[in-house]
Amino acid sequence: MSSTRRGFLKSTLGLAGPLIVPSSVLGKEGATPPNERVQLGCIGVGGMGSGNLSAFLQDKRVEVLGICDVDANHRAKGLETAGLKPEAGTGDFRELIAREDIDAVMIATPDHWHALMTGAAIKSGKDVYCEKPLAASVVEGRYVCRLAEQYRRVIQCGTWRRSGIYTRMACEWVRNGYIGKLQRIEVGVPAKFEIRHGKFTGLEKKEIVPKELDYEMWLGPAPNAPYTAARCHFNFRWITDYAPGYITDWGAHFLDVAQWGNDTDDTAPISVAPSEVMRREHGIYNAPEAFRLDYRYANGVEMTMISTADQSLWGTKFIGEEGSVFTENTKLITDPAGLRTTKLKPTDEKLYESSNHHRNFIDSVYSREATAAPAEAAH
Repeated sequence: MSSTRRGFLKSTLGLAGPLIVPSSVLGKEGATPPNERVQLGCIGVGGMGSGNLSAFLQDKRVEVLGICDVDANHRAKGLETAGLKPEAGTGDFRELIAREDIDAVMIATPDHWHALMTGAAIKSGKDVYCEKPLAASVVEGRYVCRLAEQYRRVIQCGTWRRSGIYTRMACEWVRNGYIGKLQRIEVGVPAKFEIRHGKFTGLEKKEIVPKELDYEMWLGPAPNAPYTAARCHFNFRWITDYAPGYITDWGAHFLDVAQWGNDTDDTAPISVAPSEVMRREHGIYNAPEAFRLDYRYANGVEMTMISTADQSLWGTKFIGEEGSVFTENTKLITDPAGLRTTKLKPTDEKLYESSNHHRNFIDSVYSREATAAPAEAAH
């Protein structure tokens, strides 16, 4: 596959025309008929993918029909979890999205695959739940948004904090002026790579590809590179050919919260300036391990994202003229402290309410309404 990777990228992007649109997914106005279960295929079932698979299996409206993973061990475990026979599994995502009996797909692969798989799935007539980030570049992100609109497909990005009550409360307080006029946003993410599944240093020499892994498919559109276990699975995050480290690993979540609270889902900062960037001098782990990013919005709000070892700063902090609010998952810290007891007035702006990110996706597959984290917001 390495010799034809460029051609594979072009064909997967679908530049020549649409793929098959299965009739099984089409109800009224493209909706799944309400008396049928959503038939789901899962692409990538290691790590977050396994968690997503389990979450969807808990929804009685969902029937998982297929599992795709380039690692046969992951694939076998996913098939077992879903109660499927071996023939329901594949190592080639194209086989899964070409199935006419599948309505929607879940994608949890390394970042460099997200937009390509999402685009191909959309063109096959499928709705998509894709892990963050939605895409690995601005161009790819716009490509996904354009296709989602063109084919009227439902997209849910895995920025699940939008389905958390504390995040929503914080953003509603900010949007309704309970901290005064918003001035600054501060975002903190970890500063040291978390290496999993082995005592890797990033200096490992070329190794023999294990028989259970289709390494060429794992690389896909990325540049050819010698195999080492230190490169694959969870640790892909620290290699710029596949991801930019914590900027998207955690930053995609916290910056998404910042966008929501700043009421800038349909736009972006007008400037971004990096500084204090530090990378490892040797080895394959070359993503920024320390950095500062300064953003400026057209509305005058300034934002800074830093890498830090101080875990108390990991999250999103909104700073206004009359107070502040910090939010991360179940953590909610306000200044003044009494802000925590604030209840919105009937005239206040209410934000999109979702209490379960996976169920919200299935709700939208049926209703054809926007998800909590649609393509444009994720992009």
